[in-house]
Amino acid sequence: MVWWIWVLIGIALLAIEFASASMHLGFFGGGALLVALLVGAGWDGPLWQQLLVFTVSSLVALVFLRPIVMRKFRLNEPKVVDSLIGEEALALGDIDVRSRGTAELRGSTWSAENVGPTPLKKGQRCTVDRVDGLLLHIRAVGTQEISHG
Repeated sequence: MVWWIWVLIGIALLAIEFASASMHLGFFGGGALLVALLVGAGWDGPLWQQLLVFTVSSLVALVFLRPIVMRKFRLNEPKVVDSLIGEEALALGDIDVRSRGTAELRGSTWSAENVGPTPLKKGQRCTVDRVDGLLLHIRAVGTQEISHG
């Protein structure tokens, strides 16, 4: 194949990688660009050799470079919304114990459940105890979980 076909294949694979961020196809895009560079520099190998260089270089990069990239950019660590734990929110209405309402946190309105031992009044400051999806579990500032047992 001519070098520019390998460039198109490489760019297409890299574009798919950027859209998916799976850290798999990018290494195959790099392999295609390597073959494009070799063919463009004058290597006149038959198609089967080009495919072999593409496959081997892509797989070697995938096996040996992917773990390094994943660690370096921390892509294998789960993304957690729990960084909101301990932050102060503001109750936007009265929320009884074990009832749901709304609270404001970081300028956004959230669904909230009062998990504390005391009811919350409108405008009262509360602490985020945990996060479950888009639901904040809140309690009045200064209240601790009461152990039952």
